[in-house]
Amino acid sequence: MEAGWAQATRSLLAGDASNRRYDRLTQADGTTAVVMDAPPDKGEDVRPFVAIATYLAAQGLSAPRIFAQDATNGFLLIEDLGDALFAQLMVDTPRMTSPLYAAATDLLIALHAADTPDLPLCDSGWLTDATGLVFDWYAQNNAAAEPFNALFQPLAQSLDSTPRVVILRDFHAENLLWLPDRAGVARVGLLDFQDALLGHPAYDLVSILQDARRDVAPEIEAEMIARYISETGADAEAFHRAYSLLGLQRNLRILGIFARLCLRDGKAHYVDLIPRVWRYVQRNLAHPDFGEIAEMLHDTLPEPTSAFLKELKSRCATHPMP
Repeated sequence: MEAGWAQATRSLLAGDASNRRYDRLTQADGTTAVVMDAPPDKGEDVRPFVAIATYLAAQGLSAPRIFAQDATNGFLLIEDLGDALFAQLMVDTPRMTSPLYAAATDLLIALHAADTPDLPLCDSGWLTDATGLVFDWYAQNNAAAEPFNALFQPLAQSLDSTPRVVILRDFHAENLLWLPDRAGVARVGLLDFQDALLGHPAYDLVSILQDARRDVAPEIEAEMIARYISETGADAEAFHRAYSLLGLQRNLRILGIFARLCLRDGKAHYVDLIPRVWRYVQRNLAHPDFGEIAEMLHDTLPEPTSAFLKELKSRCATHPMP
């Protein structure tokens, strides 16, 4: 990929839970850009990133501009949106926490008002199938998936009649960048959105407010849900129920993903995040409509005690894909 950056210096910017790698290129004059290396031979594909970035930019949102691309070899040269990650800003300047969450919520409100592109559906079938990871990898009890599905899918089907919006899926504080020189919702820089689907409006709100990597104060979670409902006119009771159901599904799936990242991929540090995700699961199960499924999971999913987590780490990188 010849793009005029051959003489730039290169430094690792980030890796993530996938096989993608990001490097910052710096020209002699200080100009920067980012190289995404997403190897096709490891299952990566840069074309969805390009398509979603183009769509988001057309909505006035701050996805990185695409400067050059080589889809065959899995390389993109993209705009460098800087280092002001929401997660770090909230640690360094706690008073910014609520305004940053408000900016992220307002971005979702704007995105959900936009026309939707042609994307796969995150419907009841997708939600149910995706939850299977918790039984494959965390509980390691595949037989439990069938009784779970029998209880969960009817609940998920109740969401299928809701108008679909674009859900970015990895919408959380470590994938958002603060761009104060821009205006309105464009002040929120977006990363890691290539797996976007069409789904329920509560999905990305769950993603950022039930963050696997950091605690969110209950009052901020409640405030942002209320902000979204107020600005969109959503039915409050139905939205809260959907939020809890999607929170349950998403966090069960994450339990499976984190266990898989340890057992299959050798990334043991994700095990340390499991107790927080477990607490989200328990909180969402407390919804009065989910009594049967709560009882079933109580008898199926092991509690992440210190002994359980230690044993999980001891088996790091020892399991092939089931």
